[in-house]
Formats: sequence, C-alpha cells, structure tokens
Amino acid sequence: MASFSFGAGNARKLATIPLYAAGRLLTLVVPRSRDEWVFGCAVGIGDGALALWQAASTGRHPAVWLVASDREARDAAARGIPTVRKNSWQGLWRTARARVIVVTHGFGDVNRYAVTGAFVVQLWHGIPLKRIGLDSPETLRVPGPIARTPLAAPLRGLLRRMYRAAARRIDVLPAASHLVRGRLESAFSLPDTAVPVTGEPRVDVLSQGAPDDRRVTARAAIGRAVPRADPSSRFVLYAPTWRDGAADPAVPTDEEWTRIVDVLTRHDATLLVRSHPLGAGEYTPPFATDRVQSLGSDLVSDVTPLLPGVDALVTDYSSLAFDAALVPLPTLFLAPDVEEYARRRGFYGTYDAVAGDDRSQDWTQAIAQLDGLLGDPAQRERRRERARELSGRVHAHRDGRNAERVYLAILAGTAHARPREGTR
Repeated sequence: MASFSFGAGNARKLATIPLYAAGRLLTLVVPRSRDEWVFGCAVGIGDGALALWQAASTGRHPAVWLVASDREARDAAARGIPTVRKNSWQGLWRTARARVIVVTHGFGDVNRYAVTGAFVVQLWHGIPLKRIGLDSPETLRVPGPIARTPLAAPLRGLLRRMYRAAARRIDVLPAASHLVRGRLESAFSLPDTAVPVTGEPRVDVLSQGAPDDRRVTARAAIGRAVPRADPSSRFVLYAPTWRDGAADPAVPTDEEWTRIVDVLTRHDATLLVRSHPLGAGEYTPPFATDRVQSLGSDLVSDVTPLLPGVDALVTDYSSLAFDAALVPLPTLFLAPDVEEYARRRGFYGTYDAVAGDDRSQDWTQAIAQLDGLLGDPAQRERRRERARELSGRVHAHRDGRNAERVYLAILAGTAHARPREGTR
C-alpha cells in the first residue's frame, strides 16, 4: 500500500494551521536578506533543484540546501553542498531569512512555515499528464471518515483556499513548452508572467554532451545502483505511478511473472522496477531470478540521469514518458485502470494522445509488445519515432540550458521585486 495519500496529507495540513499562523508572524518581523538562497527537494540531492544549484553557483549568492535525513546530508557533502536540517530551528531561520527559495515538490521541501515573503521558485518534478493541483479532485480529498459527513464540503473549501494561497506565493514556475505552460497556470492558478517557457532544469542532463557519452555514464550509474544486474544486458525500466493510497492493479500474477522472465531471458534483458516514491507495490517474482531488480528511490533518488542507459520504458501515467522522449526511448504503456484513473484524477488532453491506441490493458498484452520491441529493430525504431514526436510537442528547448534560463528569470524577477530592508 502507499505510504502517503492526499486524504492523510490534507488531514495533517489542517492540523498544523496554528504552526502556519506562527510562521506567518515570524516572517512579518524577520527581514529577508538581500541575496541568500535556500534549496530543497523532496527526493534528495537531485532533480531540478540540483541542476539550478549548479547554474546558480556561478553567481555570488550565499546558499544552503535544507535536508531531511543523514543520507541527504551525506549526498550533499559529497558534492560540496552546505546543508542545514530543514525542520531544525536553524532550518526555520534560514528559510525565514532567504531571499530566494527553490523547491521541486512543495513548500515542505524547505521549512514550510517560513516561506511567505520570499521569492519562491517552484521547479515542479515533471510534465503533468494526469491532472494536478487545483485541477485534480484528489488534491482536495478529505480523510475517509470525514468525507461522509456534513463537514466534508466546508473542509474542501478551506483546503482550496489554502492551496490557492500557497500557489500565490510562487514567483517562477518554469514550463517545458507553451502547451505545458497552460497546464501549470491552471493547476497552480498562476498568471502568465509566473510561468516562463524556459524548459525544465531537471532534464538538462538528457541533452548535455554526446549521446554515446550520456549512455556510458548512465549505464555505469545503473551498475552501481544494481550490482547484481548483468552489466552487458539490456535494461527495461518499469515505472508505475502513484495510486494515492490504493493498491496497484498492475502487479503481475505468478503466471505473468513467469512469462515476463521468459521474455527477458530470451532477449538477455533485465527489468528494473521503479515504484513511485510515495507508493509501494509487491513487484517481486515468486521465484529466484536476477532478471528482475528493484531500482527504488532508496537506491537512486533521481532516475532521470539514468534514462540514457535504458533500452525501453514501460509505464502508465508517469511523467517519465515525457522525459524519456528526449533520449528518445521506445516506450510501452500499461494501464489496466485507465477509466477509473481518469475519473479520480483526470488527464490533460486525452490519454491516447500520449499512449497511443495500442496501449496494454494487462501484462499479457504488455509482454507480447515487449517481446516484439526487444526482438524487432523495426518495432524499436517505430517506438523511438513516436517518442521523438512526443518530445517535439512538449519540449520547446533541447539544448541542455534550461537551468541557465531559469536562473536568468530569477535574477530578472528579484531585480524587480525588492526584499524588505534588513541585514544578514
């Protein structure tokens, strides 16, 4: 079962309203510095926050990364990045003093109670296919026991006001293209000026350097993360998305596992299972095999740099499909619950516009498609061409300089929005 759901998360949000109020008082009396930056990322030292950190390191901004664990602190230290615990008093103070705050998921990436008044950069963590933010009914879900009482409607109204108020604090939310820009403006209720089409810093790694070099680097990283996998085999990445607390309907049966491993063995391939960081699924074959390996967030916090080392992607509604299109990777779509998912979450546009009309509804179909893809170069090339076409629709920039453009947008924005007076 999933480790997080919107219902549970919203219950915690409502319970901590007094802490938000106290944080607001703090930010009213503590002056923001003129040039300090703080960074945070829910998945660790990576994603777009790391790309922007590297771009901003050429400037003269005192900066610190707010971490939530010893592992994150170690990962940051290995890169020479100074850190502070985000939920410590020092983390609260550094957030309250920061001129610029950079996050990738939400304000909880830093100290959530001291964000008001800063110049907020929300990098987000992927091009949305499923509806997000204020566009999705899931965002305003209340806890199960309350959902069936008269309190449900007023609580959803309160949550909507809280989400809108939080979104109004965002000053820059970079978009991959004008198509994606419209989705982000709607989901976060932001004006055009706050959503520049700069490209996403998180995918710069997929466009920098030569393709062969990116592949060598990515395969080496996969080998370090999954040492039991045969380094000479082909890698198929399976990335099911989050079901907001519900069981994953795509977990293979024992019979399906047998057929999956048979196909993998025949084509000398390894399936790397990447469950969503907020979810969990029992993706373990009922028999011993090295052909299936976990590549969870406990092993690799940011999977994007590894995509050039993969030979195929299997997913359902994950934004990885858009990232993989930059490689380009042949992609198969397996979505057994598409009608139910569309009802609960909804999609931007139609699902078939991204997945095609040949998406699989179960593993029997997916296995057959994977067998053909791995065995037929012509099928692989057709899938790559579909990926290129998808990339052309959603990525306006493919030059590896997205983080640089976002950095310049921040400098321009902070030049026009002066902080409150104060000294560091």
